Amino acid sequence: MPMTTTATIDENAAAAGVRIPRHQHLLGFLRNVKLKYLKLGYHCLISNLLTLSLIPLIIVTLIQISQTKNLNHQWLYHHLQYNYNFFTILTFFCFIIFALTLYQFTLPRAVYLVDFSCFRPADNLKAPSHRFIEHSLLTGDFDNSSLDFQRKILLRSGLGDETYVPEAMHYIPPRPSISTARSEAESVMFGALDNLFINTNLNPKEIGILVVNCSLFNPTPSLSSMIVNKYKLRSNIRSFNLGGMGCSAGVIAIDLARDLLRVHWNNTYAVVVSTENITQNWYFGNNKSMLIPNCLFRVGCSALLLSNKSVDKKRAKYKLVHIVRTHCGADDKAFRCVYQEQDDAGKIGVSLSKDLMGIASLALKTNITRLGPLVLPVTEQLLFFATLILRKFFKDDAKPYIPDFKLAFDHFCIHAGGRAVIDELEKNLQLLPVHVEASRMTLHRFGNTSSSSIWYELAYIEAKGRIKKGGKVWQIAFGSGFKCNSAVWEALCDVRPSPNGPWEDCIDKYPVEILT
Repeated sequence: MPMTTTATIDENAAAAGVRIPRHQHLLGFLRNVKLKYLKLGYHCLISNLLTLSLIPLIIVTLIQISQTKNLNHQWLYHHLQYNYNFFTILTFFCFIIFALTLYQFTLPRAVYLVDFSCFRPADNLKAPSHRFIEHSLLTGDFDNSSLDFQRKILLRSGLGDETYVPEAMHYIPPRPSISTARSEAESVMFGALDNLFINTNLNPKEIGILVVNCSLFNPTPSLSSMIVNKYKLRSNIRSFNLGGMGCSAGVIAIDLARDLLRVHWNNTYAVVVSTENITQNWYFGNNKSMLIPNCLFRVGCSALLLSNKSVDKKRAKYKLVHIVRTHCGADDKAFRCVYQEQDDAGKIGVSLSKDLMGIASLALKTNITRLGPLVLPVTEQLLFFATLILRKFFKDDAKPYIPDFKLAFDHFCIHAGGRAVIDELEKNLQLLPVHVEASRMTLHRFGNTSSSSIWYELAYIEAKGRIKKGGKVWQIAFGSGFKCNSAVWEALCDVRPSPNGPWEDCIDKYPVEILT
């Protein structure tokens, strides 16, 4: 950027003892100001191009009308009487009204997010780093090399000392049974749902659609059936249980609920529950690539209330604008970069490939290539297209233009998969520290809660009071398969945090400095 270059030259000259004339400082400043306002003028001109082009047409029309002196009611009556068939005109207008009505009914129904809730575990489930390592040592399942490896991962992970692991992992030895896994699932799902129903004053009998996603724990009866049984939901409910779809499954679940709400003409509610189960998926071996999830994944769950009722627009927090899904599973490396398998000792775990970040970057680029035309202003699309043409036909080594997504979105919720994931997206999308603050603080406070992490992040932004009416929120999630999914929301009001939120008693402590 020019300002950075000028500043660097000045600093280097000062360091070398060279005095720069005053007028050269002034010229550098004026040059930077000119470039700044030139870009602002370009954005203003392109954004209002249609309006500006209509001005000459309006002026010509007004001049033409002013020159027509003999236009009166009698002329108009005779003109219509002798030159038009009133029946034809009436038929034409009836057709227009019918077409507009038909168009209105064929438009997809708006989907509103009335409210959402994030589960916060009890304090006795907290797992500070020192206790985590001490517990791993006492279990006797890890050798010294694996313990040292986990210490290094925890030190660099960006996780704080207040994240949570399930109750079964606090015992020595741990108790990863199906009954304790069910207990974890029940506590997180019912905890999030209870709070959601209280905050929205919703009778569970009103729910017409239920979608639950959990990647690694899929018992029989299903998790969705557990919810139906707990809250005695109605017998004709449309319930779905999504498994094995990774950390981006929350957006997939919303996509499914949206499609169902759009074709469901009877006004109804959809509830989406996103969680992950750690109890039966803790790795007790010494394969380094399988130990990383132990250090990152923590307990969490989110519950959303979606509606297709027009009356709910008044009380809803957000309107769903876009969902864009990208699946890179056709590529073998992408397919295996997050893979559940057995190690040489027969112990089951999820391995993370060293190619994970590269594959995530490619998936992100594919996703934003489809998302960009839907959300970016015309100015950014023209610049991107011009650069593409330049590279294609004239200059192969020209630097590709990265669209400024800060012009399209006010808030970013990047999946808190790990510190490296957040760093990579901050760099690739050219974001500012404030744009990734919610992701970093969520990772620090709650760890990687899988598909629910983007909702802990949105809850953080709400708790900070930053979301104003009309603001756009971009949620980006990555998951095994390999998938990158985006959801775009528009705030329908100045959003305030709901009662009993996950940040309610600690938001004033954040943001905190994260050591490198």
